[in-house]
Parts: sequence; C-alpha cells; structure tokens
Amino acid sequence: MLPYVQLIPLFIGHMSSIHHFPVRVYYEDTDAGGVVYYANYLKFLERARTEWLRELKIEQDALLKQAVGFVVRHVEMDNLRPAKFNELITVSSKILSLKKASLVFVQEIKNHKEQLLVSATIKVACVNLQKMRAIAIPPFILEEISRVC
Repeated sequence: MLPYVQLIPLFIGHMSSIHHFPVRVYYEDTDAGGVVYYANYLKFLERARTEWLRELKIEQDALLKQAVGFVVRHVEMDNLRPAKFNELITVSSKILSLKKASLVFVQEIKNHKEQLLVSATIKVACVNLQKMRAIAIPPFILEEISRVC
C-alpha cells in the first residue's frame, strides 16, 4: 500500500462502483511476438478512466476549456500475463481513495477467461493547466463520484 494514500471506504456494498471497459487488442498494440507491448497497457488504463468519467457525464474537453485537467502523478503496474493480438480484454476500474486534489484508482485487466493480466494502482492529480499546479477537484465531480460510490 502506498504510504501517502488516505483510504476512504467509498465502495463498500456498491457493485456499480466498479467500471468495466472492453478493449479489443489490435495488431498495432502488439510487439513482434504478437503480444501487447507493455506501454500500451497504460493506454488501455487511461481509456478506461476516461470512459468511466464520461459515463458520469464528466467530459474532459469541457474541463480543458476551464483549464482543469487530470494528470497521472504515480503508477504502480504489475504485468502478470500477456494479452495477445485480437483478444478481447476488460479493464476494470474503481477508486481506492479520494482526496481534495487527487484520486487513486485500482485497475485490472483481465482476459475472456477472467485471468488477471495486469494490475495497477494509479494516482491522478487535478491541476490548473495554465499554472500547472494542483487544485481542488471541482465540486460537481466530487458530487458525481459520491453519487455512484
């Protein structure tokens, strides 16, 4: 467990708090051996977080117009098994902790057999993109997260 994470029990008893995002592995995602290149898992994780926000009606392009963005501050990722070309995988995401200016996500990638391929803990900070400084997460985002969690 990361020492800076203050745990908030957001998900106890809420099955809808875990977001699932299907991904098809394309040829461009793989290396010469036909398995997903390790850095592409980070792209899959990013897409899943973006789609989770979109399902909460939080569009990042609207935030960008207000100079608000979310940036990855820290990543811990374990690659346990490879995903292969043309495989359908699923990225699950949930919030481990919520602070004034950051979120910590726990994300997993599994194959169609429910085998764990990748596990990751990702800290995302909310920033003012003009000043490149941390800011409080906007209240409407906190409200939406609280509503589903």
